[in-house]
Amino acid sequence: MGAAGQGLSEDEVRGIREALAAGRKPKVVFTAAAGQIAGQLGQVVELTDPAKSDEFVVVRFGRDELPFSPADVAVAPRGAGRRPAEPKVEPVPAEPAVVEPEFVLDRVPQPRGQEQPRREEPKVETVESKVEVKPARRAVKAAKPKGPAGLTVTLAYADGEWTVAAQQGGKVLARPYVLKPAEALRMVALVDVPGVHEAVEQILAAERSEAERQAEKLRAELAEIEARLAELREAG
Repeated sequence: MGAAGQGLSEDEVRGIREALAAGRKPKVVFTAAAGQIAGQLGQVVELTDPAKSDEFVVVRFGRDELPFSPADVAVAPRGAGRRPAEPKVEPVPAEPAVVEPEFVLDRVPQPRGQEQPRREEPKVETVESKVEVKPARRAVKAAKPKGPAGLTVTLAYADGEWTVAAQQGGKVLARPYVLKPAEALRMVALVDVPGVHEAVEQILAAERSEAERQAEKLRAELAEIEARLAELREAG
């Protein structure tokens, strides 16, 4: 089982892929490489093609589903994220009400017309106040989406040819293909570095010199062939 700071191994990635095929969503914990959400739990919902991007582990975190690299997550320990079982509280049976005997005082009968008015007992109203206690909401840090992978464009010169290639992250966008010297010179002109301009000018000057030397050689060979052809025509 991977530690929280080591990320996923190849065997663990293979196990997660098998669990997803069986319909399960394995739990993972974010490592320190994931940034502010390190230590939080998530669920792997998909594994994309690792050849297209290093971030091929799609993790559900809250309401978001974001891609991460194997170094950003690790397999969650057993029992992580489970809520402890709440103890059941059985109701206590109410005790039967005890009927107290009524206490009656003997009253002396009053003559008619002289009965004293009844005294009314003050009524005491009890107001029960209900206080509703709401559980505090736990603050959830929003996962910061990662930006796109870096783009690299390479202009190279080797064996008398200029080539250009492009790559984004681990994905090859354009394999090296040949450019004309004029096109390569226009691309280098966009780079404001004197040393690069001097190096390109030296390469082009050397290519021009070699092309002129070969042209002179071909002209001399052509002149010899034409002279030979003229001799053959005179002889015929």
